Amino acid sequence: MTGLLAQVALWGGVAILVWGLPRLLYVPLALAFELGQARRRRRGTPAVLARRPLVTVIVPAYNEERVLEHCVSSVLASGYDHLEVVLVDDGSSDGTLALMRRLARTDRRVTTVTQPNAGKGAALNRGIAVSRGEFLLCVDADGVFSPDTVTEMLRGLDDPRVGAVCGDDRPVNLNRPLTHVLAVLSHVGTGLARRALSVLRCLPIVSGNLGAFPRHVVEEIGGFREDTVGEDLELTWRVHRAGYRVAFRPTALVYAEVPSTVRALWRQRVRWARGLLQTLRIHRGMLGRRRYGVFGFYLVLNAWTMVGIPVLQLVVLVCVPFAFAAGHTPFSLTVPSVMGWLGLWVSLALAVFSILLNRAGRDLRFLWTAVLWPVYSTLMGMVMAAAIFAELRGTTARWDKLERSGVVSRRGSRVHAGLTRPAAGP
Repeated sequence: MTGLLAQVALWGGVAILVWGLPRLLYVPLALAFELGQARRRRRGTPAVLARRPLVTVIVPAYNEERVLEHCVSSVLASGYDHLEVVLVDDGSSDGTLALMRRLARTDRRVTTVTQPNAGKGAALNRGIAVSRGEFLLCVDADGVFSPDTVTEMLRGLDDPRVGAVCGDDRPVNLNRPLTHVLAVLSHVGTGLARRALSVLRCLPIVSGNLGAFPRHVVEEIGGFREDTVGEDLELTWRVHRAGYRVAFRPTALVYAEVPSTVRALWRQRVRWARGLLQTLRIHRGMLGRRRYGVFGFYLVLNAWTMVGIPVLQLVVLVCVPFAFAAGHTPFSLTVPSVMGWLGLWVSLALAVFSILLNRAGRDLRFLWTAVLWPVYSTLMGMVMAAAIFAELRGTTARWDKLERSGVVSRRGSRVHAGLTRPAAGP
């Protein structure tokens, strides 16, 4: 029995390594992305910016009194001033609605609407219904814009074949070890991966933290679904399904809160995982289908790496004690051990490359969190297992948003946040 479990651990480790190797391909693809962006900058001002279309920034909010004013202040301080801001209260029980109305009184560009609590997707659709902009920019209520965030998002929409643009969201609350972990991993998962996937034209998500869409595309595909907690992911797949491209603008920054406790991280990631599982169920017919081009085939790999690999990691972890019983140690020259240590060094190298690519060198000081990455990876495996169990049981999925702390620990950069000016580090 011990030998069988050791073999499971061995081949599980081989599978993880084999399916993890494509991440190394992100490096040349990300460099190709940067070269393409440099060529576009040399062409001058995009036509979409030259004609200055009206942009609607939609901010759905449920009990966001603590952070909403920073968000709205940063949007209104944008270097692109031909915009309107639609604030949607989703049945908040705190002072969010009163704050929205005060903000609307102080700036004519701000509009406030309210509705009974119905979820984020419904709040976004309500905002779209009352908006007037040619382009729609959706942002979470804790998001803090830099002065050129809106402008940079519009640059990504200059091509009529682009149906959605994703910005780069980075942590604003760098005050705890967990947020340091998430800061480093976001550079790899967002800065590196999204550049590469944008080149391949298979970027799978326009994050709810910061996403922009031409109005006609949103109307064509029917707006946000209101029966899933992964409304941003599901909408992105429909954009692909309709034949449009999804682009990434790493220079369009939004600084937002990330979970600062394990409990908050667990709740957020289980919700995200359930959103992925729901989207996979809704769009299962897209997986591996040639008619959707590279994206259809990428979805098969994405499903395996996001659902299969985390669960497989748990299986491997369960087998570790039996491997020890069979005489294997983490410092031996067995295949699983070598793969594990190789994976650690590859992960460190990718993190350094991603941080430098994002021109966020100050975040290199958070590389000490590498000792916590195996714990984080194990937790994500447990998250996916919990999400699968919840979906199989049919447990009701809620917005279940992150409790905000209001911490803004990035100071001195070009980010606006009311009276604060956050920067590249605490």
